[in-house]
Parts: sequence; C-alpha cells; structure tokens
Amino acid sequence: MSENMLLIAGGVLAYLMGRFHPQFGSGNGFITQMSERGGAGMPGYKYYQGTWYQSRIIVMMLDIVKAWAAVMLASVFAGESLNDTQLVNYQIVVGALAVLGHVFPVFTGFKGGKGVASLVGVIIALYSLYIFLLVLGWFALVFIITRYVSLASITASILFAILAIFIFHEQNTYLIILAAIIAVFIPITHHKNIKRMLNGEESKLTFRKRQKSPE
Repeated sequence: MSENMLLIAGGVLAYLMGRFHPQFGSGNGFITQMSERGGAGMPGYKYYQGTWYQSRIIVMMLDIVKAWAAVMLASVFAGESLNDTQLVNYQIVVGALAVLGHVFPVFTGFKGGKGVASLVGVIIALYSLYIFLLVLGWFALVFIITRYVSLASITASILFAILAIFIFHEQNTYLIILAAIIAVFIPITHHKNIKRMLNGEESKLTFRKRQKSPE
C-alpha cells in the first residue's frame, strides 16, 4: 500500500473510531432513554436508573480514549513518510476526523453528540498536559457551582484557547488555529443548551438516583 493510501486509511479509521458510541444494555438497569436535556453533550449521556452516573463516567472516558487513540495511531499510518511538523499536522487532521465522526456519524444520519469528550482526547494527545489539567479544574469548578455540564463545557473550551494561545504560547500555527476553532465549535454545538439556559429551562445534572415511575 502506498504512503498516501496509508494516510487516507488512517483518516478513515479515525472517523470510524469517532463514530463508535459506547452503549450499555438496559437489562441491568443502566439505560432508560436517550435525551438532549441536561446539557450532557454526547449520546453517551443519557438518563439512567441505579448506577446511572457511573455509566456516564464510563462512556465519557471511552469517548476520550477513542479520540486520543485515533491521534496516537496517526504516527503508525504515517511511518517515516512525514517530518515532525507534517506529523503534527496529520495528527490534527486525524483528530478532527475522529471528532467529526462523533458529531456527524454517517450511519446514523449525521446525528451524533456534541464532541466535548472526543475533543478532550484530542487535546490530551496534542497539547501540554498542564493546559488540560487547568481546563479540567475550571470545568469541575463551574460544574460544581452551577451543575450545568453545558456551561462548564462552553467556558472550558474558551479558556482552553486562551491558555494555549496566550498563556502557554503554542508555536505550531495549526495547533493555534485548532484551539481557536474549538473555542467556536463547542458553543455552536451547544446552541440549544445556551438557548435553554437563557430561558431558565436547562436541566441541572445531579448524582441522585432517578426514581422509578410508579407502576
């Protein structure tokens, strides 16, 4: 297989990896129904009974890992055909395809999640770990104060761009562009949540078990 075909194959694989949405069977009381309410930001966020919040965490972690793995696998497909700068640029493309596969999955009519967790995986793979830790701390703080996952996600994406570009002074032009795109992309994918927050209709996420409806 030619070098160009390998690079294309890496991109296709990244998209398909992004398209994979972990699901749990409902037989053991995990998933009850999918919902956009609550600002969860991805199909993995659903309403659960019993240990529902544990399942949310598991699905979120899997979404992070799949995007991170897609970026890491880029070097395997690139081999020695790309120099260091070209490899980073290729990883950016592959990471973007993984996120697009999550947000616009072709097998479900291009209706997917909001890409927050997938973008976290890309960020961990491409940027300084310190940036990730600072953004994670901010996300946790906003969530604890407001209980809005959507608001925490939106503000964290903006903070990420500020840190990468102005505080840590990222040198790679394409990583700078990617950071700016993320700061715009996340608010756009959360436009329904923003509207609900402005109208006072956005649900807050809690960790209480959901009560079963009376028979």
